[in-house]
Amino acid sequence: MSKSEMKIDKSQHELLEHAQERIRQKKKLYIHFVFYLIGSVFVFVINKVLKYGEEYNWCLWVILIWTFILIMHAIDVYFFKTFMGIEWERKQREVLVAKQKKRISELQKETDKEFPISRYSTKEQ
Repeated sequence: MSKSEMKIDKSQHELLEHAQERIRQKKKLYIHFVFYLIGSVFVFVINKVLKYGEEYNWCLWVILIWTFILIMHAIDVYFFKTFMGIEWERKQREVLVAKQKKRISELQKETDKEFPISRYSTKEQ
């Protein structure tokens, strides 16, 4: 294959980048889940088997809080990241560019009003 055949157009490149980002997000979630399982067992063993702070079931609170954090992470990855995906980013980018263009044109009008070009373009002799 030549280089011209290997070129990817802009939309395909954006889709590829988005897919790679989604894979990274899901991978981080799965790693978080594995640490959650290992950590929960570890905390339970410390509290119940090694009898550290046995009179109070603190391991249940740790596991409960960690479960909440894991659920929030999963909601973020599967709901918010999907909901605010490529189309949302594109629309937000277009809105911001439109605002910037409007502001630039307003500044240009103010500048033209304060410093008209015709006054400065004539040569003084």
